[in-house]
Amino acid sequence: MTASPLLTTRLFGPQLDAKGTTFRLWAPAAASVDLVMRDEVQPMRRRNEGWYDLRLPDVGAGARYRFRIDGELDVPDPAAAFQPDDVNGPSEVIDHAFAWTAHEWRGRPWREAAFLELHVGSFTPAGTFRAAIEKLDDVAAAGFTAIELMPVADFPGRRNWGYDGVLLFAPDSAYGRPEDLKALIDAAHQRGLMVFLDVVYNHFGPEGNYLGRYAPQFFTTEVHTPWGAAINYDVPEVRAFAIENALYWIANYRFDGLRLDAVHAIKKRGHPSILSELSRAVGAFADANNRLVHLVLENDDNAAALIDPHAPAAAGKYRAQWNDDYHHAWHVLLTGETRSYYRDYADDPFRHIARTLASGFAYQGESSPHREGAARGEPSAHLPPTAFVSFLQNHDQIGNRARGERIDQLATDERAIEAALAVMLLAPMPPLMFMGEEWGAEEPFPFFCDFAGDLGAAVRKGRQNEYKAGHLGGSITGGMLDPLAEETFRSAVLDWSAREQPRHRRRLDLVTRLFQARREHVVPKLGGALSPGKAHCDGAVLSAHWQLGGGRLALLANLSSAPVRHKAEPEGQPIWGGLAPDDLPPWSVFWSWTEA
Repeated sequence: MTASPLLTTRLFGPQLDAKGTTFRLWAPAAASVDLVMRDEVQPMRRRNEGWYDLRLPDVGAGARYRFRIDGELDVPDPAAAFQPDDVNGPSEVIDHAFAWTAHEWRGRPWREAAFLELHVGSFTPAGTFRAAIEKLDDVAAAGFTAIELMPVADFPGRRNWGYDGVLLFAPDSAYGRPEDLKALIDAAHQRGLMVFLDVVYNHFGPEGNYLGRYAPQFFTTEVHTPWGAAINYDVPEVRAFAIENALYWIANYRFDGLRLDAVHAIKKRGHPSILSELSRAVGAFADANNRLVHLVLENDDNAAALIDPHAPAAAGKYRAQWNDDYHHAWHVLLTGETRSYYRDYADDPFRHIARTLASGFAYQGESSPHREGAARGEPSAHLPPTAFVSFLQNHDQIGNRARGERIDQLATDERAIEAALAVMLLAPMPPLMFMGEEWGAEEPFPFFCDFAGDLGAAVRKGRQNEYKAGHLGGSITGGMLDPLAEETFRSAVLDWSAREQPRHRRRLDLVTRLFQARREHVVPKLGGALSPGKAHCDGAVLSAHWQLGGGRLALLANLSSAPVRHKAEPEGQPIWGGLAPDDLPPWSVFWSWTEA
């Protein structure tokens, strides 16, 4: 395959060519804009619709620049490709040409997706893109087919979860330069791993965002979000900003897909919806360049109408959604916690687990106790299982706890976690695990950031108040870890040597064998996964089946700590657990395949 073309036709960001660079800024509220390079200040020409531009011959890659607004405020480029000196420093012109080596890579089919979500800064002790390359062989050997990077967009300071990004086109310098990120993606492709990026289009972080000063049209005070005034996607330039950003990562960095964070918080979507327009643009680019690119949503609204793993690009749909319902039901079963949003699953976690396996969402329009009786969700039984990404934990569900405990520190029985993994990793839904989960890592993943002064104090106080109110469903045992302390961040760094300990070695072996069984027995059948499944619980006994390509995949499990008498009819060829006996052992899982 020839190299994918770079994204060169853009409204935002510097345009670099062989003869120089054109600088552009949309600043409709500015009376004047100057380009500042070192000690030189050059006025930019105002065009229609609030655009300013300036063409400089003989200025190329490596040049550093700022925009001066109304002769008084120097700001970075909101579409900067790199910020070598953090969010308030000058922007750097980047040449996106790169010597890719995985020349034949075009992606992998969605049915093969098995994700490892990771935070670049805590994935390795060095916390860089280059250091992550050293662990890719281990990731592939465990059985994952994709890594999903938490947001890397430039954030204030040296450490951050990633959801405080303010310069959405610039990978944060704490992790390395743009070419380092490209090297990571190229190395992943060499190993057959897809690479996804978590992107945030529902808000900007609280420090380093100057858009409100010179382009207040970016926001609307008519609608508010947890982060303040909503981004206004009614405005054409704002829509273009988000769509260009999505295309920028896929074209210039060769990401295989994006995960759109919390789209339920995008309150001013415009017409047509920014979500459908962005999906169509990405799909059209992928089709034109013979690439497989996948878009995934996080959406607390459970809007089934947005997702369809088989839809063409023109439909403006998304491959799948992260299924929080799946996680929440399992979390209640494994830990017994019923605070906050876990209230919605406390009545019968077995029933909710069965429903997520059979038809996607647990809440498909039913009244939510946590939402004071409001209806939540849309019917999803018409969607295939590949439309729902399943997980037992992720960055949110660990980090939105006062001390960042993982499921292994919360569950009462290790056998229960192993059973849950055996269900999740062999079910037809694409599975996702959080970094280190494959060996049962014990490091917490608490919320952390590097804000200073009043902002830092406000963030600390805000998190304390949320935990006291039980708002995040997190434990306050032992008190909250200080989100601003460097040791809080350091506590999250994975200890890769722990994999050699017997307990962790056993867990990694289990996960590896489950992935192997998935690869051999389940993935080849998922091309025919066009209909939902059927599932129910008889007490603690879970049974489910799906009609897939050429046959029937069946599950039988005892999700309890006691043996259960259950008549297990022989069904097809066992693919995990052997033949199910009439007396199901505690936390036992059996999978089988029956040819049509």
